[in-house]
Amino acid sequence: MAVIGGSGFYDLPGITDIEERFVPTPFGAPSDAVRLGRLNGRKVAFLARHGRDHTLLPNEVNSQANIYALKVLGATHILSVSAVGSLRENIAPGDVVLPHQFIDRTVDRPRSFFGQGVVAHIAFADPICLRLSGMMENAARSIPGQVHVGGTYVCIEGPQFSTRAESELWRQWGATVVGMTNLPEARLAREAEICYATLALPSDYDCWRTHNEQVTAAEAFATLKRTVDRAKLIVANVLSTVDAAAPCSCHTALDAALVTLPANIGTPHRQRLAAILERRLKQG
Repeated sequence: MAVIGGSGFYDLPGITDIEERFVPTPFGAPSDAVRLGRLNGRKVAFLARHGRDHTLLPNEVNSQANIYALKVLGATHILSVSAVGSLRENIAPGDVVLPHQFIDRTVDRPRSFFGQGVVAHIAFADPICLRLSGMMENAARSIPGQVHVGGTYVCIEGPQFSTRAESELWRQWGATVVGMTNLPEARLAREAEICYATLALPSDYDCWRTHNEQVTAAEAFATLKRTVDRAKLIVANVLSTVDAAAPCSCHTALDAALVTLPANIGTPHRQRLAAILERRLKQG
């Protein structure tokens, strides 16, 4: 089990037997060292998406390296915790949202591990592992506070917040929240055959709500401070109850996706994609 912590979520209380591991990858350096340990007797890994001192912009986060590093360490499930802006009146700052869909508005993010001699086209109609998201819902509903299940996360490039025109457009598209990080992670996690689900924490109403209202980083982070403690309880609950060994279609996503025959994948590509292709290459 792995957790990727976003803005305001830089550690996971309760972890014991902590070991820090910096994992070099063929795709560069991860955001930070991965903290390995145990929570309620379960093995867990924690990675701060923006670095533990929050030194990385959303477009500077190396999602390829982050997901690859977690795969190397044996992660089968990733709980992603992320700050977002609410696009709906009924979703207030401080609530919890479990989105099931994404819209991609990024322009400069690697979307795949594949290419350069290896072709794969994963199925991505349902980008969230609904089984894992359902566990997060159960955990969230056991703690006081509003929980919103489903909806769409618009992933923008950033680092600037939306313009008013963009914010209104996202609403017209039927989107629920807007953020800057989760869609690259979700794509790469599916290619890596890792279950992935998002715990979105609205920190503001973006800028659509009134003509005078606009987002400031200071206000957003102040709201997050009040929300993160609840998020940590939700994550701890999921980590202590999920059956990581239960079968899931996420774990065999490459069976119907890998186009290049294993026999035609050369040594350099096998080395570059070793952690991603290990299961498929063993099958031949």
